[in-house]
Amino acid sequence: MSELGRHLKEARLQKGMSLDDVQEVTKIRKKYLEAIEAGDYKVLPGSFYVRAFIKTYAEAVGVNPDELMEEHGNVPAAPVDTTMETVIQKRSRRSETERNAKWLPTVLMWTFPVLIIAVIYWYASSNMGNSDPETVDSSNVTNEQQDPSKIQPSPTAVGGGIVSSAPGAGGDSTATATASPTVAPTATPAPSPTTAPVTVTEDRKSGKTTVFKVSAPSGAAVEVKIAATGTSWLEVYNGENSQGEKLSFGNTSSGDSLSFTLGAAGMYIKSGYSPATTITVNGQEITDGKTSSRLLLELDTSASGGTAGTEGTEGTESNSGE
Repeated sequence: MSELGRHLKEARLQKGMSLDDVQEVTKIRKKYLEAIEAGDYKVLPGSFYVRAFIKTYAEAVGVNPDELMEEHGNVPAAPVDTTMETVIQKRSRRSETERNAKWLPTVLMWTFPVLIIAVIYWYASSNMGNSDPETVDSSNVTNEQQDPSKIQPSPTAVGGGIVSSAPGAGGDSTATATASPTVAPTATPAPSPTTAPVTVTEDRKSGKTTVFKVSAPSGAAVEVKIAATGTSWLEVYNGENSQGEKLSFGNTSSGDSLSFTLGAAGMYIKSGYSPATTITVNGQEITDGKTSSRLLLELDTSASGGTAGTEGTEGTESNSGE
C-alpha cells in the first residue's frame, strides 16, 4: 500500500465511510478505489484518470487534494492534450465581427417585446386621466334634491313595514313602521379536542439500523432538526432506507443546521461521524450511541389521533344535550 493510499484510507475510516459509500458519492467504481488505496495505478484506465480519481476521492473524504498531491509526488502526471490546445488556439482567433454577429439575433429578439410592452404602458397611462363617462353630475343631483316635485315617497319602509300617508300642515307626510329584528339563539361551542404530546421511543434494531417510533397527534407536524458541530458525512432520505427521496447528501460543517418534517413514509438518517451531529425530534434528542449512526424514524399517529377524535366527539354530544 502506498503512502498516498494509506492517507486516503485513514481519512475514509475516520469519516465512518466504506468503499461502497465513497463509490456512491464519487461515482468511481469500487475496484478503482481499491487500486488507489493499494497504489496499483496500472488498474486505472490512464494517467489522466489517476490524478482525477485521486482528487475526487480526496474531496469526498475531506482531504485537500492539492496538499495531498504536493505531499506525495509519486502520482503519474497527466499527458498534455495537444488536440485541445489546437482547438483553443483556433477558437481564440475568431474575429470580433463573428462574436458580435453571434449576439445580434439575441438582442433583436429581446428588443421587439420590450418595445411592445413600452407602447402598452404608454397607452394605459394616457387613458388613466380620462374621467368616467358614468360619473354623476353633482350640479344635477343638487337641483333634484332642492325640487320638492321630483321627490318620490318610498313604497315600503325600512325593516319591512308598510308606508301610510296622513294629512299634515305642509302636505302629505310619510309614517314609517319598523319591525324589530329577530335574534338567533347562540349555540355553545364544542370544546376543542385534547392534543397529546409528541413522544419518541427506541423500538427495535434492524441490522445496523436503529428504529425509533414517533407517536404524535393526528395532523400534528413533527419537526426533525440536525445541528452540526463539526465535519461529518450526512445522508437524509424520505422513506425507510437510502432508496427513498434524497433530502440531504454531503459533508456537514460546524454551525450547519438542517430542518425537516417527518411524514407517514418515515425518515432514514445516516451520520458518518455521530459526535459531530445532534439529531432532535420536536426538541427530543435521539442517538444510538455509535460513532457511525443509521437511524430510522417511523411515524405512529393511530393511538393519539384516535384519543383526540373520541374526546372531541364526546364534547359535542354533551353540548347538544345541554
